[in-house]
Amino acid sequence: MCAAVYVLSTLTGYVLTSALLLKCPSILHRKKKETFRSRHISHRGGAGENLENTMAAFKHAVDLGTDMLELDCHLTKDEQVVVSHDPHLQRATGMNAHISELSYAELPPYLCKLGVTFQRECFCEGAQNERIPLLKDVFDAFPNTPINIDIKVNDDKLIKKVSELVVQYDRENLTVWGNASHKIIKKCYKENPRVPLLFSFPRVLQLLGLFYTGLLPFVPLKEQFLEIPMPSIINKLMDPNHLTRSQRILAYLADSLLMRKALFNHLTARGIQVYIWVLNDEEDFQRAFDLGATGVMTDFPTRLKDYMDRNGISKLE
Repeated sequence: MCAAVYVLSTLTGYVLTSALLLKCPSILHRKKKETFRSRHISHRGGAGENLENTMAAFKHAVDLGTDMLELDCHLTKDEQVVVSHDPHLQRATGMNAHISELSYAELPPYLCKLGVTFQRECFCEGAQNERIPLLKDVFDAFPNTPINIDIKVNDDKLIKKVSELVVQYDRENLTVWGNASHKIIKKCYKENPRVPLLFSFPRVLQLLGLFYTGLLPFVPLKEQFLEIPMPSIINKLMDPNHLTRSQRILAYLADSLLMRKALFNHLTARGIQVYIWVLNDEEDFQRAFDLGATGVMTDFPTRLKDYMDRNGISKLE
């Protein structure tokens, strides 16, 4: 009987302490310094309004007032860091080759029409001869715009080259980098611990485990940005007739576990920004901000800007 009372009282104390620290994390943790806050994030520069990852897309988004550009990097044969999502050139340019097999001068221009990955049955058209840009060209053109860099492949040389460019352009306080791969994240941190990190996929799973067991308020976190999908958008990306029952159930469970206001509020109170991707309609914009997300990543920067303007949402909130 005494043992049961002891266990119950200990468990009650743990639950109450965890709940208190979840709401008031500053008791244990110093809030991370925010050098910028991003509410409006343009995915691949805004792939629904201009050809993805092009200078035209980035300029359009920055002119609109986007808070952050999201882009992807690869390394060419002559060790130039280029901005491209795919390692292979077929989808974006029509050439059957990998970026790593060609020098920068040999890279073909983009096709004039590309599919928008996160908008079903949607294509974006652009100008002819649109070049794949160099990362340094983006840094040159937008020196004051925060940039979110997805290191697309586990390549030590790519990570080193990106870090060197970030340092050269004095952008350590305006850059966040990483990948879903924990191996890449670890290498990024080792190469340059001064550049803020994204959570890797394994770390997101660990974060959820800590949250649901009540341990999260007690655990220090080195990452500064949680970038996660909204699982429910699968219902909009795929033909409903082609979704199996198991896919629907999996999406529902993932959404229920991941989209948690208490989790987002705790992280933002610790200075960790929460970005939800890739959202392209007002219903999802609204849900993300209602849940307490710091920012929304979109293919349609004009659409998101109009929504934020109408609803009085600013990056200063």
